Amino acid sequence: MTLIGYTMMCEQAGPKQLVRDVALAEEAGFDFAVISDHYFPWLESQGHSPYAWSVLGAAAQATERIPLMTYVTCPIRRYHPAVVAQKAATMQLLSDGRFTLGLGAGENLNEHIVGGGWPIATQRHEMLEEAVEIIRALWEGGSVTYRGDHFDVESAKVWDLPETAPPIGMACSGPSSCDLAGRHADAMIATQPKPELGEMFDDAGGAGKPRIGQIALVYDTDEHSAAKRAIDQFRFFTGGWRVNAELPLPASFDEAAATVREEDVTKQMPCGPDVDRHVAGIREYEAAGGFTHVALIQVGADSQEEFISWAATDLLPALRVS
Repeated sequence: MTLIGYTMMCEQAGPKQLVRDVALAEEAGFDFAVISDHYFPWLESQGHSPYAWSVLGAAAQATERIPLMTYVTCPIRRYHPAVVAQKAATMQLLSDGRFTLGLGAGENLNEHIVGGGWPIATQRHEMLEEAVEIIRALWEGGSVTYRGDHFDVESAKVWDLPETAPPIGMACSGPSSCDLAGRHADAMIATQPKPELGEMFDDAGGAGKPRIGQIALVYDTDEHSAAKRAIDQFRFFTGGWRVNAELPLPASFDEAAATVREEDVTKQMPCGPDVDRHVAGIREYEAAGGFTHVALIQVGADSQEEFISWAATDLLPALRVS
């Protein structure tokens, strides 16, 4: 049975609400929780972007059983991989072994802030591969010195290490990233239910490993209100990953999505009160190569408590019917 997760969407809520909501999600019976790791929101209308790692630390203390995961962190620009290794090890300790480090090659939106330009995709994947090598080496203990084409590490050591290192998931969107994930990751991460991603991941060595997807939806008792919220808060996603990885600012996404219509969004995103419609959208991941996990994004900060309550009574039971 596919495990169903809750998304702490940093772009649409402040840190205290995110922690409160994940605690509610645990009580409601969600199987796991993920968090986005952004410096900017996608759109100015979303209006938030707290530091994900502080939120994660608080979430680890506010919850008891629910697994936590970054979806995803980029360890190649804004964060040096040696620092990511330390942060993830600390999270594994704080959560008593409930943490998964989700990694990806990032988006210009969040990584350009430290300067130095935005590398092309090929270079980003080279950097990601080096980053994973550094992270795993530091988790083994001892002093690490590393000389790579993109990163140097000088006599680094992570002093507080968990007994079991966190699993590493890796974002997949095409042949190169699927190959990288199949060779280096413990799980595949994808935001689209494309069977070919799983096939390429398997061919590169990922067969039998978990596959973690994510879907945005808008629960509301009024379908029209749900559709309005979808177009206001989430119209950016219709541009596709090749566009979303390159644009530098929320204003860029506002401009790029200026001609997106309400029907363009609702065609790709379940909206409204119909449980069956939401279930059908989530089931697409099961049909697309057997995703083992699907994290749900409820669009709209003010609707989280209502959504979590509805999920507990209606959505989760419907999804768990074999």
